[in-house]
Amino acid sequence: MTRRFALAAVAAGVALWAASAAAQTYPNRPVRVIAPFPAGGLADVLARAVGDEMTKTLGQPVVVENRAGAGGNVGAEVVANSPPDGYTLMLASAGILSANEFLYAKMAFDPATAFAPVTLVADMPVLLVVHPKTGVSNVREFVTKVKAEPGKLNFGSPGNGTTGHLCQAGFLHAATVRITHIPYRGAAPAVQDLLGGQIDGLFENPPIIMEHIKAGSIRPLGVAAKQRLAVLPDVPTMAEAGSPYECSSWFGLVAPAKTPPEILARLNKEAVAAVRAPSTQQRFATSGARLVGDTPQEFQAFIAAERQRWGTMIRAAGIKID
Repeated sequence: MTRRFALAAVAAGVALWAASAAAQTYPNRPVRVIAPFPAGGLADVLARAVGDEMTKTLGQPVVVENRAGAGGNVGAEVVANSPPDGYTLMLASAGILSANEFLYAKMAFDPATAFAPVTLVADMPVLLVVHPKTGVSNVREFVTKVKAEPGKLNFGSPGNGTTGHLCQAGFLHAATVRITHIPYRGAAPAVQDLLGGQIDGLFENPPIIMEHIKAGSIRPLGVAAKQRLAVLPDVPTMAEAGSPYECSSWFGLVAPAKTPPEILARLNKEAVAAVRAPSTQQRFATSGARLVGDTPQEFQAFIAAERQRWGTMIRAAGIKID
């Protein structure tokens, strides 16, 4: 056999192995998806919805594990240091992948190089909501009240460095107003305190608060997007309310860096199918979330653009986390 034919045979064998590996299920052990925020938050809910569907097609359990702390950095560090074998994934937030590096003085990993994008799962504009006790019914009244009583209103967030915190800080910087920020350990406890009147408002993802809005327990003032939400057609955009501002929250599936391309391809195929499954679509149809499901390359470009956007905003607002 000549050298040329030998090399061709080896290349064909490698290609056949890769195609075969991508088509087969993994060895029968659980795939874990790290949700780097507490149970009950959107990262947790999305991870479980996607994991339930992927369990069916992978033919083995996909188990969600909550690892909260430091704006998602605790769970992200676990994934960054995990073997790149496809058995450890993360349902990452915008904060982890595009903002935290500008907020924290020290990071245990480099968000730009520690992860391999799999797919963007969902994105959604953030809502400004308040407790009815505030007495404000629109964004103009809210801004007027905050300017008259700087620092008096208490606004919660899922934690320092989370999208809820950053959207809040960005709006306050743009509107040149001040409130008191109270960080929580996740969205669920912040929403519970808002319902109880312990805090005055939130900037939050629609799926987390939609049922409470519909019940009248909390009052939506504005949507931080170019267009109104179809599920809340009577709630104006910030621009329509006289305070132009846009801020969105998004979540995507990533694997540790250096995960082999054939494994990423398989994970992308299964994750996109899970996101687009009728049961998943129906589950979030009235939540205000837009389910996506794109390629690793598209998700990588999206992250790069978001990193530039968040970096510019954080530097301009002077936000830092010790």
